[in-house]
Amino acid sequence: MSTKEIFAQRMRELRKETKEPQRVLADLLGVSINQISEMEKGTRMTTLEKLPLICKHYHVSADYLLGLTDQAEMR
Repeated sequence: MSTKEIFAQRMRELRKETKEPQRVLADLLGVSINQISEMEKGTRMTTLEKLPLICKHYHVSADYLLGLTDQAEMR
């Protein structure tokens, strides 16, 4: 599985685990709901500037979101 696919899957899972609509994440990142949907489908990635916002919001490491580790918790 590619980094893009892992990122998409993990971001979608984290959002669904928190029962959060895509609108909440879109507002946090300052993007459209369509862009969140594309990220969750793996057709688009986030920017380097927005990656830390996602990590802090879901309390996970960038390494986890990018598939470099299976350890979700931030250290």
